[in-house]
Amino acid sequence: MEKLMIQFKKQPPGRLIAAGFAMLILFGAVLLLLPLSVRGDAEVHFIDALFTSTSAVCVTGLIAIDVADHFTTFGQAVVAVLIQVGGLGVTSIGVGLILAARKNVGLKGRILLKEALNIEGIKGMIRLVKSILLMTLCFELMGIVLSFLVFVQDYPVLKALWISIFHSIAAFNNSGFDILGGLRNLIPYQNNILLNLTTSGLIIFGGLGFLVILDVLKKRSFRKLTLHSKVVLTTTLTLLVAGTLLLKATEDITWLGAFFQSVSARTAGFSTYPIGEFTNAGLFTLIILMFIGASPGSTGGGIKTSTFFVLSQHVRSLFTKRHISAFRRNIPWEVFSKACTISLLSLLLVCVGTFFLCVLEPEYSFVQLLFEEVSAFGTVGLSTGITPTLSVASKLILIFTMFAGRVGTFTLLTMWIDRPAPSVRYTEESVSIG
Repeated sequence: MEKLMIQFKKQPPGRLIAAGFAMLILFGAVLLLLPLSVRGDAEVHFIDALFTSTSAVCVTGLIAIDVADHFTTFGQAVVAVLIQVGGLGVTSIGVGLILAARKNVGLKGRILLKEALNIEGIKGMIRLVKSILLMTLCFELMGIVLSFLVFVQDYPVLKALWISIFHSIAAFNNSGFDILGGLRNLIPYQNNILLNLTTSGLIIFGGLGFLVILDVLKKRSFRKLTLHSKVVLTTTLTLLVAGTLLLKATEDITWLGAFFQSVSARTAGFSTYPIGEFTNAGLFTLIILMFIGASPGSTGGGIKTSTFFVLSQHVRSLFTKRHISAFRRNIPWEVFSKACTISLLSLLLVCVGTFFLCVLEPEYSFVQLLFEEVSAFGTVGLSTGITPTLSVASKLILIFTMFAGRVGTFTLLTMWIDRPAPSVRYTEESVSIG
């Protein structure tokens, strides 16, 4: 046991985080296969249980089988817990349990938290975790109350309450799971203003990032916010507005529907309209929004809003011949370098995954397969409706894509590298570009 602890302490944070997510996925798949989890009139194969568990832990929402039609209340509760743990992060939940047991969190735990939450230092880490857990509870309780007011009109009180709890957890953690049955998602409520706005609010706040929300609550002035918070808020608002306008222009849907789908495409995965009936222009709009995704330190995926912002600012700097800057602050070159790396790795992952899907599923169009792959990478969960019909090999590709999208392509690639940077460099020489 002592040797295992020593080996544990020697592992780099990225490797431990990835292993934590992988173990949780496998454990969730086993629980979903139990007779207690599966409805008597349903059949659940291991690949479907693994797919559902991965989608829940990676807060995606892509489904191979309908949760309501195949799982009992216990099975649905397992999915809800997996979504909650996956959204907050295995490390954050672990630290929360340690604090609940009134024990101290060691240096290794604080370093893991730093890596998981994507923050700079470890100062005030425990206080931050407490704030995150409290914030999550408040948002989800508010979502439960508002959702219940809608669902109680169509379901018995207890069932309406359970649907509201599940829906609130799924929405705040940016996971598009529902338990309404029939693969309908929220289509029956496409014109319900209260449910649309409640769900949108939970998605937006869950996707902003905990640090940004805490910064806003503390500073209460845009001018006083950190550069990171300004970047996230500005980019989020821009993408929401642009997405709404483009979807309204390309699809025959209401303004409420366009706004909701623009919000949902930012890694949530709920739909109030059948996505499979969208035009190629509408699907392409959603693909771009899904690829960008939510913000760092949030419950969402994608390359992140800050990455997109830094890349766009660099393009602007090339035209203005100035240093990369925003809001009267220079952005370090290392940040731009990391943004380029993440974007390139993410694009490569999506391209390779889409290629194999095209080989394995020739009966579907390129846009459909690209949409499913980007949805899996961005941990979104929107689908054109083809996921349940895919082959086992295709589902395994999407499982890996969801895992890579949640853990992070950069983390996944570098988690095996545990050595110091070389001190000797080669002679520099220029390369012609463009």
